[in-house]
Amino acid sequence: MSVDVQLRFDSEAITQYSKANQEPAWFLEKRLAGLKAAGELALPALEKTKIDKWNTVDFDPFQTTAKVAAANELSDLVKAQIDVDSVKNLLVQKNASNVFQAVSDELKAQGVIFTTFADALQSHGDLVQKYLLNVIALDEHKLTALHTAVVNGGVFLYVPKNVEVDVPLQAVYEIAGDNALLAPHVLIVAEANSKVTYVDTYVSGEGKSMVANSLVEVYVGAGASVQVASVRSLSVDVHDYSFRRATVERDGKMEWILGEMNDGNTVANNTTILKGTASIAETKSISVGTGSQRQNLTSQVQHIGTHTESDMVSKAVMTDEAVSILNGITKIEKGAEKANGVQAENILMLSDKSRGDANPILLIDEDDVKAGHAASVGRFSEESIFYLMSRGISRQGAERLIILGFLEPVVAEIPVEEVKNRLRQALERKLG
Repeated sequence: MSVDVQLRFDSEAITQYSKANQEPAWFLEKRLAGLKAAGELALPALEKTKIDKWNTVDFDPFQTTAKVAAANELSDLVKAQIDVDSVKNLLVQKNASNVFQAVSDELKAQGVIFTTFADALQSHGDLVQKYLLNVIALDEHKLTALHTAVVNGGVFLYVPKNVEVDVPLQAVYEIAGDNALLAPHVLIVAEANSKVTYVDTYVSGEGKSMVANSLVEVYVGAGASVQVASVRSLSVDVHDYSFRRATVERDGKMEWILGEMNDGNTVANNTTILKGTASIAETKSISVGTGSQRQNLTSQVQHIGTHTESDMVSKAVMTDEAVSILNGITKIEKGAEKANGVQAENILMLSDKSRGDANPILLIDEDDVKAGHAASVGRFSEESIFYLMSRGISRQGAERLIILGFLEPVVAEIPVEEVKNRLRQALERKLG
């Protein structure tokens, strides 16, 4: 059966969208290759999670909305994520439309490119083509192929050699409406000895049968440092699939700070490849599972260069009948001498009906390395509850303090104050 018959869109719809946005011919070829591959490839094989009955294809990919001239005209959902009175270096996307863009003159003067993915295809096509889909292949599995076919926005961030950006650059992605799709492609390139922080938030309005399928690619040059922070607070009506990849050259550093606050089913895979000598990867993630939510969250580091270091920390809080699978994978390749990889997955259970699986995995093909892991799944410490209650705090208040203290080491790392505050509010909301 043709893939066009199975989907709400076909090659003609994709071609029309691509031409309407004046995309280069080479990118349309990638779109059509992705569509073809999506009809042939299987869904990703996930540890202890079946997604064959989840919504992966039932969406209208190119729903558009009008742009706004000022930040105070954005939706209340988006305005809650930003400082409306001092907007700088912000991109906002809703469904398949880039609705707002603000980039400071100071940033432009540094030679930094911070623009929409659509604009980058037109204005910086050669640069995008050089780095696009280098860290992840469009045919990795069905979802990456689908993403390539129906990319409907995203960000291109390019930092020249020796340039340090001292303020976080922010994007907000909003999805709303029945059968809507949010499929941004984020491409970040940090040349040698540069430094940048990128922060995004995902929010959703009213609508049924919505899908988010996003992909992030990061290239960290020699001696460069990139920090990516992401907070996702999508509703139970959104199936969310996110795949993040980074490759790090000699003496480079990649840092991920991730808050998975969705109410709906979620798949997230975060992989960093340490190619260069003395390259570093740090990953900090938190998640909260409620209701009948299903989460499959994977953090992975592949050590290739010598003297590389990685540190992964994943924390989850589970309640109601939610299920969360936390996978930590440290892969040390043959020849990656003096590598040091550590990881920890910790799950706090608040309900007898919830389930959390912490799966630390070490794959080591080299002798002269250090590697370690820790994993825990458990309930409240009654001794800690008793101690706090003996100080005049109610049991409910004591439980809340323990939960927030359990997650705070990651929350505190969010580099934008508004985003940090919204993450704390999302935690309060999800924990009742």
